[in-house]
Amino acid sequence: MGKQFTGIEPEHRAFIERQKIFFVASAPPKGRINVSPKGLSSFLVLGANDVAYLDCTGSGSETRAHLIASDDKRLTIMFCAFEGPPVILRLYGQGRSIMRGTPEYTELAPGFEDMAGARQIVRLSVDLVQTSCGMGVPLFDYREERGSLIRYWTAQGVNNLRKYWGLKNMKSIDGLPTGFAPDSMAPPS
Repeated sequence: MGKQFTGIEPEHRAFIERQKIFFVASAPPKGRINVSPKGLSSFLVLGANDVAYLDCTGSGSETRAHLIASDDKRLTIMFCAFEGPPVILRLYGQGRSIMRGTPEYTELAPGFEDMAGARQIVRLSVDLVQTSCGMGVPLFDYREERGSLIRYWTAQGVNNLRKYWGLKNMKSIDGLPTGFAPDSMAPPS
């Protein structure tokens, strides 16, 4: 049976900070629902109703496109225990995409490990926290981060990263604009 909370409790924060992977779900008013796995120690709890994650360049940018396209900016982030006692924790709320090079990105960036290919910070104003049992989630052992995404973008360099943003990150799979402006985005350090 699920339990609901108005904010992130200390035990929720401790659980979140132990997780190596989380999942982000978003949807535009019409079109496909997207669910993306995330990792790389890129998640921060900023307060009881405020979280953020550093988003690395990938093959698309569905979350940003969905946040731009929807008036309510719905976003869900899910964590589940793959070791220890079973639990699933979901954070519901309204999301925002904060582009690299903006003052807010610069303000939040020191909380994250900088990584080649980082393109935005996604921030979630949490209005509901829900926990459930998670007894159906299998046990898995964490071995290590892959590291290949960071090595890839480091080897590609800033110019190729910007070209990739222009080719692959300008529209969602449903053709929704992402608002990326590769040439004006501050390059990764």
